[in-house]
Amino acid sequence: MKKLIILSSLALCATVFFTNCKKVLEKQDLGSFTADQVYNDSTTATLSINYVYSQNQPGWFGNVGGLSASVSALSDEQSGDNVFTRGTATIESVTDLGNINTAGNYFKIRTINMFIRDINAGTLAPAVKNRFTSQAVFWRAFRYFELVKLYGGVPLVLTPLDAVGDEAKQAALLPRNTTSETFAQIVKDLDTCIKYLPNKWPNNADYGRITKGAAMAYKGRVLLYWASPEFNPTNDITRWQAAYKANADAVTNLTANGFGLYAKWDYSMWTTEGSAGGSTPRNPEAVFATQYNTGQTDIGQNNSTYPNATVPKYIGTSGGSNLPTWEMAMAFPMKDGKDAGTSTKYAYNLNTFYKNRDPRFDQTIAYNGCNWPLLGNNNYRLWTYYFTKTTGLTSTESAATASGLYLRKGIDPTLTLTSFPNAGTDWIEIRYAEVLLNLAECAAEISNIGQGQEAYANLIALRKRAGIEAGTDGLYGLNAGMTKDQLVTAVMKERQIELAFEGKRFWDLRRRKLLESTLNGKKRNGVTITLKNTGTNSDYILATRDAAANTDLDAFYTANFTVTTKTLDSYNINYQAGVYFFGIPTASIQSNVNLLQNNTWGGSFDPQK
Repeated sequence: MKKLIILSSLALCATVFFTNCKKVLEKQDLGSFTADQVYNDSTTATLSINYVYSQNQPGWFGNVGGLSASVSALSDEQSGDNVFTRGTATIESVTDLGNINTAGNYFKIRTINMFIRDINAGTLAPAVKNRFTSQAVFWRAFRYFELVKLYGGVPLVLTPLDAVGDEAKQAALLPRNTTSETFAQIVKDLDTCIKYLPNKWPNNADYGRITKGAAMAYKGRVLLYWASPEFNPTNDITRWQAAYKANADAVTNLTANGFGLYAKWDYSMWTTEGSAGGSTPRNPEAVFATQYNTGQTDIGQNNSTYPNATVPKYIGTSGGSNLPTWEMAMAFPMKDGKDAGTSTKYAYNLNTFYKNRDPRFDQTIAYNGCNWPLLGNNNYRLWTYYFTKTTGLTSTESAATASGLYLRKGIDPTLTLTSFPNAGTDWIEIRYAEVLLNLAECAAEISNIGQGQEAYANLIALRKRAGIEAGTDGLYGLNAGMTKDQLVTAVMKERQIELAFEGKRFWDLRRRKLLESTLNGKKRNGVTITLKNTGTNSDYILATRDAAANTDLDAFYTANFTVTTKTLDSYNINYQAGVYFFGIPTASIQSNVNLLQNNTWGGSFDPQK
């Protein structure tokens, strides 16, 4: 697949695929170009905006830096020790504010602001400038949203600050803007994008660029946060109405331009990449995607490490990371959409926990005995159980999963041991499904003024696509006549399932102020599958297990395995109340005397205003 080409501010290292670029490159090394030469030529300006993309695009799990822990390990998706779940976070735990290295938000904002300044000072036609500027402005909005999510209001820098001199230093000591001012600027930038970005880019090589619909969807996400309890403690209904309109407008635009739910819910939703005529995505679900390369020397984002790190380590990869908890597995309902243990049609049994579950369970969770196509083998079965030897319990795997489960979401079954390290699986930051869920949540919040059925409709659309049974009432397992609060709870549960391991769960619990009530006082768990009748001191099913499982996995489980849960955490989760707005690091306050600490960490700044 073709990737966005990168121009660094110091040097260009690219084999370009723009038709008119070769003769420009022949003139001189772009690393020695002046700003006038770069920003007066659409080809070199394109290379420069592509560098902005490369600096800012989110990676797998929505990773953009800023936190010192895997976002999945901050919730009930995955176990992992960190200061946040342990309850020992301090003002030094999140250091992005004032971070001047290349990974920091403000370093990237400076690069964006320089691009905006220089492109507008150039001689390109106004319409061309607007098209370039609107892309850069999107990434500025993106960066400020990442900052406001962490801290609340932050200093708004909209032009490049001078880098040297005492006057420049004093001018850079900006106070924090209020949180409402920060959100207002983000929305203003996104409205600029929506005005000038195209519904579709003209060429296949433009796939991955921000479209009008992507900017609208991102605005819907931003306003959803602004309306959520973290930022909206008085539950101002006008914020929910604004978020509803933004998400409804996004759905309308996206639908009109060929976006929608992918036909089926499986790995191919992640491996169907690129465009089919212009920038129309081959995967209509990919509203906002980060492209990855398939080789180490290609131009674009670095190789995706997700597949190699996720599949079982014993097949020859560096895998064994991203391990789902038992709580994540149990979040999935049964095939009729009812929770395990409450369904009257499908009885739940611990010893066959995988049986008759929401089809998304099998496409997200890999468990002992499941058919999981890997390494080009469609008949591959995963085995992760323990048997008794004279030395004690031994795993049938050379490197066993700590949780007893694996994550299989989006894993390309055609990858080989050679291609795993250089996998090019794209990350989808915003799926069409998320936009429907954002709209459903807003509709639920204003259901008392007539929007409740829209929340139902969007939840049903996702459950129908997933393969959940409609039931006699056509509600796909949803309860009829839900109140506003029940509808909101249903939306949050659907987000947990549909968007599992997509970098959303922690932020959802945080913006709804549910971290403490959902997680505190609990330990995350895994599962242990143990082979019965182990007096032989051997893995006696090794030679026959595949054939037996192919015949009847349920009977094979019942006859041969014992299923028990196990505790993964060594302590009860203990989120602090202050974690809803992280503290401003000491180094940032020392370097800028005008920065005020959040009142949740002993300061005077109110991040909810």
